[in-house]
Amino acid sequence: MSDDQILQAARQVLSGLKMPDGSPFLDASAVSGPVVLEGRVTVSITTTSQAAIALTDVRTQAEVALRAIPLVQSAFVVLTNDQATPPPRLVSPPKPAAAKVLPDVRHVIAVASGKGGVGKSTTAVNLALGLRANGLKVGILDADIHGPSIPTLLALHGQPRMGKDRRLLPMQSNGLSAMSMGMMVDAETAMVWRGPMVMSAITQMLAEVDWGVLDVLIVDMPPGTGDAQLAIAQGTTLSGAVIVSTPQDLALIDARRGIAMFRKVDVPILGVIENMAHFTCTQCGTQHALFGTGGAQAEAQRLNVPFLGAIPLTMDLRVASDSGQPIVARDPDGPLGRLYIDMATRIWSQLTKPQPDIKPTQTLQGA
Repeated sequence: MSDDQILQAARQVLSGLKMPDGSPFLDASAVSGPVVLEGRVTVSITTTSQAAIALTDVRTQAEVALRAIPLVQSAFVVLTNDQATPPPRLVSPPKPAAAKVLPDVRHVIAVASGKGGVGKSTTAVNLALGLRANGLKVGILDADIHGPSIPTLLALHGQPRMGKDRRLLPMQSNGLSAMSMGMMVDAETAMVWRGPMVMSAITQMLAEVDWGVLDVLIVDMPPGTGDAQLAIAQGTTLSGAVIVSTPQDLALIDARRGIAMFRKVDVPILGVIENMAHFTCTQCGTQHALFGTGGAQAEAQRLNVPFLGAIPLTMDLRVASDSGQPIVARDPDGPLGRLYIDMATRIWSQLTKPQPDIKPTQTLQGA
């Protein structure tokens, strides 16, 4: 069945649906789509936060009907507030509502950078595996809608299955439960979505995925301090945030903004990690500080937040990440594996037994 045929079938099944006011679903001005790309169907419904509850049933009906069409790879119906309203002001997340979203998750931890390209996703995955190595039940949510990395880092292919209660089941890799928009769309599909649609998608991946019982849910945050970060902060109760930065001043500027944002919404900073602290030459063994040295550690001390450690840039780490075999899963007893596990252990210690005077982990030497 071609995309054009799927589109015709999608319009046919949706033509029988009604909006809450009784009007035909497809005739509603709030409905955009369906759009079909390589067997993947997307529909968006423009609404407000107050009116969204009334649309829950019809959105579920639309997704069920679309997924029943032969050869449809996925169907995603998004509730979005795409109106010209002022951006929401950062406020403390509503804790009672968060308890309903993730009732069986003990702690939610954001791994953020403020800036892209600093190795945040690689760090998030290996910290999640480090927590898993401590005997904990761990999930990881890829909140980067426009540039999802988790499917590559965990070698996840295919699409999530639907559970008994019509909630998506996270995919499994190396003992982790994982969910990402990269599992819902083709790898080469550009997610040209505005802020409200991004916020809606993240909210749905939090509330409408059957995460089950978890000790920790790691949220791999997208770069920046905008809509996606606000959706996470307001959609769940964050136990804390870990900031990843390279030592160079350019990255530290954005790391400071990230720390300031989390403090504004009353999220504790669990620590700063200095990534790409140095490169060890594979020929001579000499260490080269490609991005400077000690910048993130100095910034952590200046801002009075824990410094969790420094991670070198190595060929082993790069190869492991590209192959979908994270270094903690591939070589947990190696120097890098031990370093990530040690940092994860110290993060968990802060969550269970707060220790304000945590001493920084030593930079890994000779890795």
